[in-house]
Amino acid sequence: MTKDDELDQLRSDNQILYEALLRKDEELEQSQQANEDLREGLKQALIAIGSGQERVKALEGLIDSQQERIHTLERQQAKDSHNSSLPPSSDRFVRPPKSLRHKSGKKAGGQPGHRGHHLRQVETPDEVLIHPVRCCDYCQQDLRPQPADVPERRQVIDLPAKRLWVTEHRVEEKQCPRCFHLTRAPFPAAVSAPAQYGTSIQAVATYLVEGQAVPYARASQLLQELLGVRLSAGSIASFVKTCHQQLAEVESSLKAALVKANVIHQDETGLRVGTTGWWVHVCSTDRLTHYAAHPRRGRTALDAIGIAPQFGGTSVHDGFLSYQGYGFTQALCNVHHLRELTFLEEELKQLWARKMKELLLEMKAEVEQAKVLGQHELDVLVLARFLRRYDQILAEGYQANPPPPAPRKSEQAKRTPGRAKQSPARNLLDRLSGGKWAVLRFLLDFAVPFDNNQAERDLRMIKVQQKVSGCFRTEQGVAIFCRIRSYLSTLRKQGIELFSALNHTLSGHPVLPAFA
Repeated sequence: MTKDDELDQLRSDNQILYEALLRKDEELEQSQQANEDLREGLKQALIAIGSGQERVKALEGLIDSQQERIHTLERQQAKDSHNSSLPPSSDRFVRPPKSLRHKSGKKAGGQPGHRGHHLRQVETPDEVLIHPVRCCDYCQQDLRPQPADVPERRQVIDLPAKRLWVTEHRVEEKQCPRCFHLTRAPFPAAVSAPAQYGTSIQAVATYLVEGQAVPYARASQLLQELLGVRLSAGSIASFVKTCHQQLAEVESSLKAALVKANVIHQDETGLRVGTTGWWVHVCSTDRLTHYAAHPRRGRTALDAIGIAPQFGGTSVHDGFLSYQGYGFTQALCNVHHLRELTFLEEELKQLWARKMKELLLEMKAEVEQAKVLGQHELDVLVLARFLRRYDQILAEGYQANPPPPAPRKSEQAKRTPGRAKQSPARNLLDRLSGGKWAVLRFLLDFAVPFDNNQAERDLRMIKVQQKVSGCFRTEQGVAIFCRIRSYLSTLRKQGIELFSALNHTLSGHPVLPAFA
């Protein structure tokens, strides 16, 4: 092979190598581009994974919050009148009743020794009808000339046929024979119109609308159908307003008597005046009742009513915080606690709640037994044993319900988070622990009752009025209702006849209840 041939061969080989090198460079560039694509894809994948993790974390937080909301709604759904402060009318589903009271073992109806009441004959009947004997049942002999005995009498008590009594007042007029002056006798002060309704009819109308929560239109209809009295709603309203004005001094005396009482019951309930939400506050004892309406629920209303700031005895209430700032001694309603403990026992399976409920009921029974025996306080050892068990159950409850963790500050938060939300069990434990002596006041002072049922019973007719009428139209209307209702409730507690009292009130001389 010549040199030229070798040179051509070398050039050919060199060209082949050069082309191979170019291919290698292209393959290297492609590999580098693939690596860059892989790196970019990996970067995007890492970003997507990070975003997915953040989304998963957000979804987990959402799931946690939704689960907490579901649990809260389930707990709310589980509450009714037997395990919370909700009234029986709000019970949504029928469930077997679970009363906090235990069976007494007595049969239904009147018990042995109970003094019954039945219809009795009166001594002086208004009308006597004699049913004569005309002939002998055996031989048909005429017996009308014979003297008769009355071996038996029976009475029928009914409404009189003449339902209205009309009294006409006539005045005389005489002329003096000396000076020829005409002198006319005056009418009584209460007789001021040519025709007017007497105080008895006014008392019946007032009693129907204020005492029995009958609407004005229905009261007018009832009076017309039963008594033949054609009264308009406006006339009834004027009677009610007159009664309200006559009771101003009675209400002042009633409030002064409640301020001097040793133990009172306080509570409040909502109602509507027009389109605005108002509150009716009650302050009562077993013999006195005072209602007052106010657009506020808290301390502003209590100060305006004027009883709480001056009262220095013991007030039984349901734990509303506005009662805490006054100088009277606190006593909490334990029926509220029993209902909440029942909820914790049945729905949240809290063992300490059942123990605390049993302890409170045992304390109540011990106090009642001591009262029956004529004691004025519990034995020191018995009291110490109760207090020790109370503290032990609270400690067990706190151990079963540790405090919630402090809320974490998020990256977007510009201020530190507030206090962590506590569970219902923890809130009840704090109330039973912090207000221990208010909870157990009935155990230390036998004059203090176990519950606040007195105030709740007194508020019941307010809710009846709300259901019947829907709302009060004016502020004056609710003020009139509260004053007259306070008077009627106090009279009923003291066994005073309401109709006679209203009759005297509308005559300008109210019957005063016993304020001492």
